Amino acid sequence: MKNLLLTGWLWYIWSHNVVLFLEAWYEVIIFDNLSNSNKETLEKIEKIAGKGKKLKFYEWDLREIWEIEKIFLENTLDWVIHFAWVKAVGESCEKAFYYYENNIVGSLNLFKIMEKYNCRKIIFSSSANIYGPNWISPFFETDQVWDTSNPYGTTKYIIERILRDLHVHNNFSVINLRYFNPIGAHESGLIGEHANQKLGNILPFLLKVANNQQECIEIFWNDYNTIDWSWVRDYIHVVDLAKWHLAWFQYLENNTSIYESINLWTGNGTSVFELLEITREVTSHAIPHKIVSRRKIDIAEAYCSSQKSHTLLWWKAEKTVREAVEDSWNFIKG
Repeated sequence: MKNLLLTGWLWYIWSHNVVLFLEAWYEVIIFDNLSNSNKETLEKIEKIAGKGKKLKFYEWDLREIWEIEKIFLENTLDWVIHFAWVKAVGESCEKAFYYYENNIVGSLNLFKIMEKYNCRKIIFSSSANIYGPNWISPFFETDQVWDTSNPYGTTKYIIERILRDLHVHNNFSVINLRYFNPIGAHESGLIGEHANQKLGNILPFLLKVANNQQECIEIFWNDYNTIDWSWVRDYIHVVDLAKWHLAWFQYLENNTSIYESINLWTGNGTSVFELLEITREVTSHAIPHKIVSRRKIDIAEAYCSSQKSHTLLWWKAEKTVREAVEDSWNFIKG
């Protein structure tokens, strides 16, 4: 069986993907510096996957190229799925050089070693942030992506362009998966997302308020030109996202010399106040909130067309926003 290297895969989103790849009986090797995760997640992943499945784990950093090469020396690697990032939009505006070093330099190190050891198939974790602030939702893969609004989005754009060059000139096969807003948790309740002020994802904070761990939640202004004046985002269940990764990986297995950029979302937008109301209904708890000043990094609407993915794979997201909230609530309650 061929080996698959997963970078940065113990964090919230990627841990759900590891479960699916183990359940599909792939040989999984994980490379993570634990900056956004911890080793306890390893045990939880193996418990969910069951049947004695074990992960091979390296606690190293992509900025150290010799550490990457050691993995390739010790293992015959055929594919890479690359998720090793720092990814907080707000933080990236404050620490731009830190983001450039981690995301761009680390990726270049990885690509150099991949080429050296003739491992040329990669799925890259891109982002909707590459679409920038001036495009009108829904976003399409054919939209221009150079006008990013924050350093995090800029790093994603730059890496996509580097991979395009590596495809054209160095025979890499590439799939860029552009994410919007994953939410939810595994149905087992063992893995999910906790509130993280740095990342600022809204659902964990709504649930924190519902669970009486926080007094109220801040809503960043309410004068957007949307259905209820709050911003609108495309939320997808993290398990659906994982299934999509597995489907695209199998597509990459069966196709050579390809370069594709793909939106991975439902194609439907949900406003902040709609998400707040769904959370209130699911938890049967009030969600006190207060309106605060709008942030410069925010845009009114960000949702995409998933037409290209549906056309190539004939697959759509299966779980609803309500189901994502229910699974997250189950995880938070422990």
